[in-house]
Amino acid sequence: AIADLIQALGCGTRERYRDDDLRYDKIILMTDADVDGAHIASLLMTFFFQEMPQLIDGGHLYLAMPPLYRISHGPKVAYAMNDAHRDAIIASEFKGKKPDITRFKGLGEMPYVHLRETTMDKRTRTLLQVRVKDDQDATRSTVERLMGNRPEARFEFIQENAAFVTDLDI
Repeated sequence: AIADLIQALGCGTRERYRDDDLRYDKIILMTDADVDGAHIASLLMTFFFQEMPQLIDGGHLYLAMPPLYRISHGPKVAYAMNDAHRDAIIASEFKGKKPDITRFKGLGEMPYVHLRETTMDKRTRTLLQVRVKDDQDATRSTVERLMGNRPEARFEFIQENAAFVTDLDI
């Protein structure tokens, strides 16, 4: 599947990468709005960072941000990205009402009309551009630590950073 992706993009990898040969201006990763989807997106971003860093540097890589919830009451509809966003929307937009709340299990189970409206339509979708903010060497070191062959390095990172987690979906 990765070989097919490389072929479809047409730009090559590593030292053979040529931005002029890239067949698409935007490469959009679209995964489910849950922990599994975030893991898949992380793996794909790692692939692009290691094999096609120029694609990221050129501003071509994006993450689609599908909602996790659809909230409606009568004709009024709102979408929420996570539990906190859902609660804030209910408190502000649906105050004193009992709205219908749908939690999307994944993109495959989302009705097409909602998927188009929230994630596919250029006028209404939310995209996050993938960028490397730190220097490449520091980012590469972190990626190798988290995604490499040493599980103890991942464990150490989790131990060091677990106190900073504020929104955990178990």
